[in-house]
Amino acid sequence: MDETPLTSAPPADQLDDEAITSLADKVYREIRDRIMAGEYPQGSRLRERELADALGVSRIPLREALPRLEADGFVATSPRRGARVAQLTVLDIEEMYAVRLGVDVYATRLAAQRVSAGASPAGLVTAISLADEALAGGDFDAITAANSDIHAEITALAGNSLLSAMMRPVSGRARWISRLTSYPDPAVARGEHYALRDAICAGNADLAAALQYAHIESGREPTLAALRAILPLQ
Repeated sequence: MDETPLTSAPPADQLDDEAITSLADKVYREIRDRIMAGEYPQGSRLRERELADALGVSRIPLREALPRLEADGFVATSPRRGARVAQLTVLDIEEMYAVRLGVDVYATRLAAQRVSAGASPAGLVTAISLADEALAGGDFDAITAANSDIHAEITALAGNSLLSAMMRPVSGRARWISRLTSYPDPAVARGEHYALRDAICAGNADLAAALQYAHIESGREPTLAALRAILPLQ
């Protein structure tokens, strides 16, 4: 584990609420990234004191970050066992794909409809450009994050706050399993993302939804096949 402190911020009692929230965001991202990288293995205990020492922060921003990690599917807590890294199962992944084939496709349809009605797709266009830069750099972690951001931008473009809230844990889990399986192939995903971008920017809701369905479905069985070898069934 990298023991480099996350921040050199002053003690929590010297920070205002906004600073604590900003630090909690950094703690959230750092723990999430360590979970996805396998530094905190699935099912392992997350002890507040050890985490605070490893990250170089107090327990206050840590206690703000942990509920977010739980809401996004990275951490599980119980009164008797405390906080642990979530244990993924093949059933979890099957359920995730079932949800994505419904909700993610619907978000894509809404995004195209909103563009047709005048909404700007600039955020999506930028996200795809940044994904191209990540692909050129060859860092798989950066590529995975950039591809995840593309889907987040599509959901944001849909303009439905409830839909966005529903997709947060789904998106987090999708990003996690991409790190576990190194799938889909980044070059293939780039072409599919280009097609999605063009359909959404054209305001073609039917085509955009169909392309998103095919994009998700094409990765479902290869991903499940890879995960059956490393995850419990349920």
